[in-house]
Amino acid sequence: MFGKKKSLPSYDAQTQKPVIKCSICTGEQVAGFRDIRTGKFQEVMLIKDQKDLKEFQERYGLKEVSREY
Repeated sequence: MFGKKKSLPSYDAQTQKPVIKCSICTGEQVAGFRDIRTGKFQEVMLIKDQKDLKEFQERYGLKEVSREY
């Protein structure tokens, strides 16, 4: 009935870049981290509004997050 809380993915500023992937068609926005070397995207959370974006930035201590379309 009650599951374990999922642990948050770690963020390494030297190997990962914070990114918000935006869909041109649907407008959906997903926050996560792109590995600088491999280009692999690790999805962290869905961004529905400014509150979610602010939460993502505060959780990982980010000031600026780039967007990809």
